[in-house]
Amino acid sequence: MKRWLYLVLAMGLLVAAVPLAGCAQPATAEHYKVGAVLALTGPASNLGVPEKQTLEMMVEEINAKGGVNGHPLELIIYDNETSAEKAVILVNRLVEQDKVLAIMGPTTSGDSLAVIDAVTTAKVPLISLAASIGIVTPVEQRYWVFKTPQADKEAVTEIYKYMQKKGLARVAIVTNTSGFGAGGRKFLLSDAASYGISIVDDQTYSVGDTSMQSQLTHIKGTPAQAVIVWDTDQQAAIVASDMKTLQMNIPLFASHGIANKAFIQNAGAAANGVIFPAGKLLVVDEVPATDPQKQGLTKYRNDFESKYGSGTVNTFGGHASDALNMVVLALQKLPVGLDLAQSRANIRDEIEKVKDFVGISGVFTMSPQDHLGMKPGSLAVVKIVDGKWTWEQ
Repeated sequence: MKRWLYLVLAMGLLVAAVPLAGCAQPATAEHYKVGAVLALTGPASNLGVPEKQTLEMMVEEINAKGGVNGHPLELIIYDNETSAEKAVILVNRLVEQDKVLAIMGPTTSGDSLAVIDAVTTAKVPLISLAASIGIVTPVEQRYWVFKTPQADKEAVTEIYKYMQKKGLARVAIVTNTSGFGAGGRKFLLSDAASYGISIVDDQTYSVGDTSMQSQLTHIKGTPAQAVIVWDTDQQAAIVASDMKTLQMNIPLFASHGIANKAFIQNAGAAANGVIFPAGKLLVVDEVPATDPQKQGLTKYRNDFESKYGSGTVNTFGGHASDALNMVVLALQKLPVGLDLAQSRANIRDEIEKVKDFVGISGVFTMSPQDHLGMKPGSLAVVKIVDGKWTWEQ
């Protein structure tokens, strides 16, 4: 009896171990894991938060449609608090502990420059969301690094071309000593003469300064016909407000780092009249239908504001959108059976092959010689009028 009992039990286990025909369930597809290090707090939080919102919105949409080639996309986001030191720590965590395939960010130029050695040593692709052209040059030293925002040099060019057209030849500059500010200052100084512009004063201030009246008072004593501030929204708004307090009745130009509503909110009435270069997203309704970016810009604006509220869209979220879309393009071509190191290398190679990609920030064609790859015509010159963005054409 015992032998028969054991036999019956054994047969039952055997039957249970063999799936019935037509009832087998497919194994869960491996997740494609990607990471982001963003400034969700600290001075650059007004840039980092819309980046995070964009990435989360996109991953939700991608996974709702079945993921990437059937693989769910897993996104790990860390807040580096606008700190270069924390950015390095968090990038290493993404690489070593989370074992991500690619990284997006950091948000700022200084933080992005700080992590280059880490991603280069680890051999993991990174797409920065910051402006400095130094992030991707010299390209032979930036093999693993790409970026999506318009570069500081191109932004300086747009400002100087506009000034040249308006007959503004004497200019004072006031810049933050941060990586972003220093990068802009470099090109403001080096490129001015090419446009017949003379820099009559060169002032700087530090991260966290709450008044720039001393620097602006010095500028007020010069023959400057205009002022250029190179910073993101928080401290650039202080410069605008201090110029109004000092009754400086000359135009203020700014970098593309102020391209969000936070600058207008912080500067108040002093924001009116400020001119700056920015991606076309801010003036999407004025972009002609023949522009290749029109459709994508409109969809992104509508999707973002439908989820996060009317008037909330800005160019910084657009930089994140472009970065994730490039990573997804690379993942779609990822061969089966590669190990982690091989997968990272393959993704890097595919990002470098991106061609004629119409993004939010511009139209991109990457190459071994160019890890930004943005075609000319990506920037508009924007003027703030009555608290709203208008296209200066």
